[in-house]
Amino acid sequence: MSDAPEVNRGLVTPARVVIALCLFAPFVAMLWVGSYAKTDPEFAGIPFFYWYQMLWVLLSTLLTMVAYKLWQRDQRARASQKGGASE
Repeated sequence: MSDAPEVNRGLVTPARVVIALCLFAPFVAMLWVGSYAKTDPEFAGIPFFYWYQMLWVLLSTLLTMVAYKLWQRDQRARASQKGGASE
């Protein structure tokens, strides 16, 4: 019977932390240029600088996919707790 707004508990869950890490990791890896601004080791004649960045394109895709699947599962779990239908 109070007029206080309902507090939404559980905004930070382990799944959401993993989602954030999956989305944040590629940014950190690409912005930390000093870690990959070199030519050795080469892979199939391609300097490290280039193949490292191309590897992160693939890794970013995989991490984004993992984050999306975790987000879907989190949303379904929240909808079932509220008794609502999931999308």
